[in-house]
Amino acid sequence: MTPPRSAFGAPPQGGDTCGPAKPVPWCPLDRRHAEARRAMKHLIPQFDLMRRRYPAEATSSLVLPCLHAIQRDRGFVADSDIAELSEYLGVPRIQVEEVLAHYTQFRRVAIGRWHLQACRNVTCSMRGSERLVDALSRRLGIKPGETTADGRFTLSEVECLGSCGTAPVVMVNEAYHENLSTEKLDELLGRLS
Repeated sequence: MTPPRSAFGAPPQGGDTCGPAKPVPWCPLDRRHAEARRAMKHLIPQFDLMRRRYPAEATSSLVLPCLHAIQRDRGFVADSDIAELSEYLGVPRIQVEEVLAHYTQFRRVAIGRWHLQACRNVTCSMRGSERLVDALSRRLGIKPGETTADGRFTLSEVECLGSCGTAPVVMVNEAYHENLSTEKLDELLGRLS
């Protein structure tokens, strides 16, 4: 019997310190989960370029930039990516898991085309961010942490977007929308729909 092989062609390395991988939740309207099951081989040349910039003994320093590349490529980091990245870098799986747990910008499941992140910190809260979240929830028919059935919008509340002087703020993907009112929010959603 032939030993199992990883996506990179090498036999899998020793035990997994985190136990068995949890399956990624499936969203029938979003094919990105199916794509996550494919090997991330197309990113290896990019990882190799990054690896050349680091000393050989600093391989673990590549975890963060490689995770950024995976998320840029797919929009989230799947469990299969963790195992493959751990194997590629030769670091324990728990080290990749720790980075994912520490940095909140990494997503573990697919999100909608438009990721709406409403700041809930003190300044935004004092300037009406709760009204904005309520308006978004009513208009989109979802609560924070959910994605619309058509896969277009994901609503999140975040601790701080660092734009207190222009509160309340909602970030849509990578763009800030500041000094928002419910009227401005309706205009914004109209442009995104």
